[in-house]
Amino acid sequence: MFGFHGGYLRVDAGEGKASRVAVPEAIYRQFLGGVGFGAWVLMQESRAGFDPLSSEAPLVFSFSPLVGTPLTTSAKFAVVAKSPLTQRICDALSSSHFALAGKKTGADAIVLTGQSIDLALLVVDDGKVEKLSAEAWRGVSARETGEEVQKKLGPDFQVAAIGPAGENGVLFANLSHEKRHAGRGGLGAVLGAKRIKALAVRGSQRVDIFDSPGVVEKARALSQRSFGPATAKYRELGTLANLPVFNRLNILPSKNFQQGSFLPDSGWDLEDGSKLRKAARHSCAACTIGCEHLYEGKAGQVRVEYESMFALGSLVGIEDPQETVELVHLCDALGLDTISSGGTIAFAMECVEKGWLDEPWLTWGNSRAIEKALKQIVSGEGVGKILRRGTRLAAEVIGHGAREIAPQVKGLELPGYEPRGLQSMALGLAVSTRGADHNRSGAYEADFSPSVDRFHGDERSAFAAVESENRAAWIDSLILCKFLRGVFTDFYEETAELVRLVTGWDFTAMEAETLSRRVVNLKKQFNIREGWTRDEDTLPPRFLQEPLPLAGGGSANLPAERLEKMIAAYYHHRGWTTEGQIPSGELTALGLDPILQ
Repeated sequence: MFGFHGGYLRVDAGEGKASRVAVPEAIYRQFLGGVGFGAWVLMQESRAGFDPLSSEAPLVFSFSPLVGTPLTTSAKFAVVAKSPLTQRICDALSSSHFALAGKKTGADAIVLTGQSIDLALLVVDDGKVEKLSAEAWRGVSARETGEEVQKKLGPDFQVAAIGPAGENGVLFANLSHEKRHAGRGGLGAVLGAKRIKALAVRGSQRVDIFDSPGVVEKARALSQRSFGPATAKYRELGTLANLPVFNRLNILPSKNFQQGSFLPDSGWDLEDGSKLRKAARHSCAACTIGCEHLYEGKAGQVRVEYESMFALGSLVGIEDPQETVELVHLCDALGLDTISSGGTIAFAMECVEKGWLDEPWLTWGNSRAIEKALKQIVSGEGVGKILRRGTRLAAEVIGHGAREIAPQVKGLELPGYEPRGLQSMALGLAVSTRGADHNRSGAYEADFSPSVDRFHGDERSAFAAVESENRAAWIDSLILCKFLRGVFTDFYEETAELVRLVTGWDFTAMEAETLSRRVVNLKKQFNIREGWTRDEDTLPPRFLQEPLPLAGGGSANLPAERLEKMIAAYYHHRGWTTEGQIPSGELTALGLDPILQ
């Protein structure tokens, strides 16, 4: 078999032992790698209704057949689990040398099960597993833990670790490696519940490639195209370039989604990059794009992205972007997802403003108060005892009208896209299997095009949401960076060719598109198995009842009836029932019947 090792490694965190699970080639052809293969493994390794923080809960690190090839942006891996924040499937992607070292262990995925008695470090060295004490790193950041583990084991080990938030069970704790994060959904809490501080991997086992010269030739061509105009924004400015654009378009969520722009008199001139002290530009492992932009913070360089700057900037009313950089650094040190952190604190600030929460110190634009709240979230003290569970559960405790303004879908806090001003994206957020998510649905691309009216979503929005989800499922199973999507002229055919060169299969564009739909449906079926209901596919009442004031006058509205019509059209395009269930005929057509039995 080319491109694969032929199995995955199941590691028992309690025993510190591993067993190898063989995988038929037909399964790889159905799900490939990354999110697709990871979702399949999750289904195989779990039973219905399991607690994501229990010892039996699987945590899957999934690689892909492209990992280790010279193809640009291919050094990526997926982390897949049931989210403790949403109780639904969670798949996060990240880039680093961890993917390269993990694939070399001789496994196409590493699955952690069980629970250690004491805080431990799991070491996977060429497929052999050892468990060591990690007590010396309790309370230490993920970055520092990784550095210390490499000092202990050697620099050729790559490390994924959690910070204090993961150790303490914060439901939106992340896991990190090389200052990059598998951030959303509380995957750090899943690892922390197993009392595993870090996973260190090293290996020497490479897979065979069917047509190595052909892969090298394609890699050269793809790298050259990655320097073109489709990726120029990311190279030159990074995702931070979205801030001024979104602000002008009135789709920059501000003060817990009460506004769509951060008004000029706030003191934050979004066009003035001089207010941030830029330090360097960096690339992920095996990447030619170089979208990572680092800025100077008080404690060193901080990787700054649009989502972090929105969540800990405009969303919480911060006027000084440098203060936001420091808050991003604090989240990184504590091991917190920045989007859920900012969303949860912004929600709490509005609850304080409305008199529903007695924490008068927690006010808009107060960076010291936000710092205090972040630390309390990790320690579980004060208001942190409520907020560490995310906005959905916090709203239940706070009561009053808190549920109506909690910025979440299925328990996951909204990213930096204002739904009332991007109504195709509103649909994508509502129906996503992961919850409010901008990476599994790129429907906002349709909103920025002439193909739809971004203020009046309709059936065209439903088609755009389906297509963007399919493309994301495919590229996340390859795995390649989504920033490459614009360099392909025939997306499915050109990416299917990469699979042909690596695996030797007669893999077609139609097969790639079918695989994408299979992965979307598998994730949906996992959620159905875990208790999903039709009522979950919606947006918070705020977005369906309150108009969004527009800077030039007037307002944007998203009536519940319009969203319902879009959801119905989305289900229709998916071939699902009016209640969002997957008909048995569709499962059979996608080859999912035997997998789900």
